[in-house]
Amino acid sequence: MKTSIIGLTGGIGSGKSTVAALFGSLGVPVYIADDEAKKILNLPETAQELATEFGDGVFTEGLPDRKKLAKIVFTDPEKLARLNNIIHPKVSAHFKEWVRQNKAKFVIKEAAILFETGSYRDCDMIILVTSPDDLKVARVRARDHVTEAEVHRRMANQWIDEKKIPLSDYIINNVELKDTLRQVKDIYEKLQKM
Repeated sequence: MKTSIIGLTGGIGSGKSTVAALFGSLGVPVYIADDEAKKILNLPETAQELATEFGDGVFTEGLPDRKKLAKIVFTDPEKLARLNNIIHPKVSAHFKEWVRQNKAKFVIKEAAILFETGSYRDCDMIILVTSPDDLKVARVRARDHVTEAEVHRRMANQWIDEKKIPLSDYIINNVELKDTLRQVKDIYEKLQKM
């Protein structure tokens, strides 16, 4: 039996993590690509590549400093692409092994930049999580303790929802948790019938 790969994505602050947790609570194996990317960032071989690409200024006490990296890459699309070229092939390889080990009917791969990296092409279906921009900004400011301008800089590095919608099989509008849960359950039932 081939495991179906369901991509779960959405812009920063849309509530991807909440939706992923809801699917997880229903027993669906969920892979959080951003969490794996953070682990990969601290591997010695990755640190060597980062030093070569960005210099020693992106390290604190010998470890890659995500805040220092963010300041560099979120203001320069070319540098962001170079960082993604270091991290994403490693995440992709890890994900393939994870899928092989999870012998489920379907799994969910939650990734903020599923479309931007092109990895959506490896998915059998896509679930897009959307929220109004003002709600996204408020969520990110509360979570990350950053300015509104910083949130908008990060948003500018992601595709807008209108570009993602035509490529998505399901859309979850994440505003009220009870409505989001209902939408997740509806999609879960449909995926179970595949």
